[in-house]
Amino acid sequence: MSARKEALAVLTACRVRGAWADAALGTHLRGLSPADAGLCSRIVYGVIQNETLLDFYLSGFCSQKLDHLQPPLADILRIGAYQILFLDRVPDNAAVHTSVELAKGAGRGQAAGLVNAVLRRLCREKEALPAIPDRDEAKYLSIRYSHPKWLVKRLLALLGREGAEAFLINSNSQPPAAAQVNTCRCSPEEAARALEAEGIRAERHSWLPDCLLLQGTGDLERLQAFREGMIYIQDPAARLAVLAAELRPESRVLDVCAAPGGKSFAAAIAMGDKGEIVSCDLHENKLKRIREGAARLGLSSIRAEAADGRVFREEWADAFDLVLVDAPCSGLGILRKKPDIRRKRADDLFALPVVQNAILENAARYVRPGGTLLYSTCTILPEENEEVADAFLGTHPEFSRERFTLPGPIGTAEGQAAFWPHLHDTDGFYICRMTRRV
Repeated sequence: MSARKEALAVLTACRVRGAWADAALGTHLRGLSPADAGLCSRIVYGVIQNETLLDFYLSGFCSQKLDHLQPPLADILRIGAYQILFLDRVPDNAAVHTSVELAKGAGRGQAAGLVNAVLRRLCREKEALPAIPDRDEAKYLSIRYSHPKWLVKRLLALLGREGAEAFLINSNSQPPAAAQVNTCRCSPEEAARALEAEGIRAERHSWLPDCLLLQGTGDLERLQAFREGMIYIQDPAARLAVLAAELRPESRVLDVCAAPGGKSFAAAIAMGDKGEIVSCDLHENKLKRIREGAARLGLSSIRAEAADGRVFREEWADAFDLVLVDAPCSGLGILRKKPDIRRKRADDLFALPVVQNAILENAARYVRPGGTLLYSTCTILPEENEEVADAFLGTHPEFSRERFTLPGPIGTAEGQAAFWPHLHDTDGFYICRMTRRV
């Protein structure tokens, strides 16, 4: 019962306070057994990833509109429906009973009968659920895979029906945690042995060196291998952005939008912790996370410093071998890890390219002649990726795209590369490497 109770608390925090599911889960998983922590996470992500579809089915069995129900009844119904429709190992009667108990525990005893009636009917009719209308292709895909219709339309335009559907299916999956090995402290084999000693299944990534894919982790921060700085968590795509820069020891690096610090950590490890990395963010709480992460990993080359990526710092002019701009973006490439991003509206994204370009323009002034400017995002929209890079290069003839080679399916890229989750099994990501000639 505790797993479901904590799942409801997380969903309530997301809906009422605007919390991110992954951050809220970090708080609510503490104290749960590994099995309960896994079930709680599965329910939270499953409900958010399938909310539109769950609501479509529930609306056929509930006399009231879901958005008219008093909180948190709608989420209790979704928790029950998700278990009934998606979790084969949870018996239907257990899904119904625990949902009724959730309603009672939430002070909604009178509504427990509604929860019981709706979910029992869903159990009886789950093999003959109503068909989703398919006359409108975008609307069908939007309901079937619980993504906003505006995003589905963009994906159809970019990828076609087959590619769009593959992307949507992938966005509703749960990837294994990717742990990058801190080779300044241990080998991949040593890290894997330490993790396996704690009951974690660790497999070498098929094409990215020094990367382990983890299963059955629960709360990662409780792992001794994590606490001792043997690993840090980072998607392969983000690490590839650092690999594209082809860093050498003793380089001077500026990470303009560094929090939570993954690219700074990757850069320091790539340089053998020899050199200097200035990791920037606007907010002290985020700088604290970078400092704590660097200390845990034993990386002395990283210095966290408060800075606004859009405001020029004279002392940094022409001073860095590499300037990393991992720009604020829509985050549409990490939907499978942050499913709540799908709740964004199209209007929320219009101003992003302006911010991205402003940061890129300012950061370019910090690159020394012959140095590298690397622009990256975790989105898949061309207006935040290629179009931002093209606009910058169009007004800065002193910069040009620089070829780079990466392991795995990307190989050699002519200055820029886009990663798609359903094609590369990474986050959706964009990298553009530019060299300053003069």
